[in-house]
Amino acid sequence: MKLVYAIVNDDDSYAVTKQLQKLGIRATKLSSTGSFLSRGNTTFMICCRDEQVDDVIETCKSHSRKRKQVVAASTVTENSGGLGQPVEVTIGGATIFVTDIERFEQV
Repeated sequence: MKLVYAIVNDDDSYAVTKQLQKLGIRATKLSSTGSFLSRGNTTFMICCRDEQVDDVIETCKSHSRKRKQVVAASTVTENSGGLGQPVEVTIGGATIFVTDIERFEQV
């Protein structure tokens, strides 16, 4: 068994959830916040069989799109002092961690 942690942008959470449901894969969703832009994310905790891991990862890849966002330069660099032109950064996509599970129970 594996535990997959998948962190996706809140905008993509619904699409990921629906695809996981279609595949019959259950997930626990947690609200989370990224430290870089302090934007909302959803962290999925998914316990699945080893052979389902690739399906989970593919679901996150295909339903979590990257997008551009314009932010203040001070958000990106410490020494900008709040001055300078806004900077375009890429956000979204998915960050995925896969770990082994020694024991899993639903009670």
